[in-house]
Amino acid sequence: MAKQFLDDDFMLQNDAARTLYHQYAADMPIFDYHCHLPPVQVAENKQFRNLTEIWLYGDHYKWRAMRANGVAERNCTGDASDWDKFAAWAETVPKTIGNPLYHWTHMEMKDPFGISGKLLNPQTAKSIYEDINAKLVSGDEFRARGIMEHFNVKAVCTTDDPADSLEHHASVAADASFKSKMYPAFRPDKSMAVDTGEAWIEYLARLGAAASMSIDSFGDLLSALDKRHEFFHSMGGRLSDHALTLPVYAPASDAELEAIFKKAKSGGEVSPGEADKFRTALMLHFGRMNAKRGWVMQLHLNCLRNNNTRLFRKLGPDTGLDGMADGQIAVPLRNFLDALDMEEMLPKTILYTLNPRDNELLASIGGSFQDGSTPGKIQLGTAWWYNDQKEGMLSQMSALANIGLLSRFVGMITDSRSFLSYPRHDYFRRILCNMVGTWVEEGEAPRDMDLLGGMIADISYNNARNYFGMEID
Repeated sequence: MAKQFLDDDFMLQNDAARTLYHQYAADMPIFDYHCHLPPVQVAENKQFRNLTEIWLYGDHYKWRAMRANGVAERNCTGDASDWDKFAAWAETVPKTIGNPLYHWTHMEMKDPFGISGKLLNPQTAKSIYEDINAKLVSGDEFRARGIMEHFNVKAVCTTDDPADSLEHHASVAADASFKSKMYPAFRPDKSMAVDTGEAWIEYLARLGAAASMSIDSFGDLLSALDKRHEFFHSMGGRLSDHALTLPVYAPASDAELEAIFKKAKSGGEVSPGEADKFRTALMLHFGRMNAKRGWVMQLHLNCLRNNNTRLFRKLGPDTGLDGMADGQIAVPLRNFLDALDMEEMLPKTILYTLNPRDNELLASIGGSFQDGSTPGKIQLGTAWWYNDQKEGMLSQMSALANIGLLSRFVGMITDSRSFLSYPRHDYFRRILCNMVGTWVEEGEAPRDMDLLGGMIADISYNNARNYFGMEID
């Protein structure tokens, strides 16, 4: 019997997969430990005025697909009306078959909005738009917090600069009526951008104000970052997050680092070699702070950002202009991890790659630094960004299973700015269950549902809850 699109057994191709998903994965809570949700929208329990605002604003995945479909920029990020933008997206959706956007779009229509058996296209666009718009303004169920509670989101970790006040996190933490937790993640990338001239100088002033101190030396910079790291810890933060095109390891003396700081602070030009030394020193500092306070360090590798200069100048960052990098990462990554490990200051670490060619590489290098102190101390991060689709997830999980321990994997993230992205966790769980179920059906794993179901539940939620050591439930 032919399967129907997006039925209850969507992506589940055998009996074992269906048992694993429906009995062990489907009802597990969500811990979204890396996302880009605006904390202010959680704090204010934002009510979205229409589907375009909640679905298309800030979604560079959709913008890229729309541009590829010949949609003018004004209907992506420009000044077109919200209806015109949605209509352009509805024209694009039928062309996205084979792309996870087609699945995600209809999964999000089905849950939380209850629209099933109807495909989004130009003919259905108006009725779907009006139906969902009415729900969005109907009450608390479809406000920001209501959506999180609907999907049983136990906690989210947002992405926050060390200079951020975290006032919205404090507001959410003080509200006992909200069942989900929101914690900050420490993202200090701007502090390392010593080669960006005036922008870095201006950032130092902002960071210094947040730390209530003047930053006049490299030592001051380390102290300010440590003060803010301690503040994030007091707010429940237990993760740092670092975007690195490539890992760097270029050790330098204290005198060299001070000289680089002085040159940059006075407006001098910092060479690429000097910038690498500066970044290395700060990354080592972040690793030590994380180890000292029992945090997790996330390294996002292999993203080549802002590739289209013309559009970047017009639109700015995070608008769909990034791609995969392909530089050499093995030696500098090994040297960086080893330097911290030699000091016994290597924290729990998650290694993500935007280039799937490096899944096995990261799994093998990360495995060299497992030390028995924490199950899965060094993680091969989930399939990220362009890889959070069926083949990308299978590739990442297969590499981990073959080289490490899939059973200790901390699972999926949304990496999203959208409150409607939580079905991606369901998408991941279906793919995971089908992969393991196929092993069972092919005689490569035992038909022991208690054993395998426990592993599925752990990967879906339990491992992350235990690994990060945060107050969740």
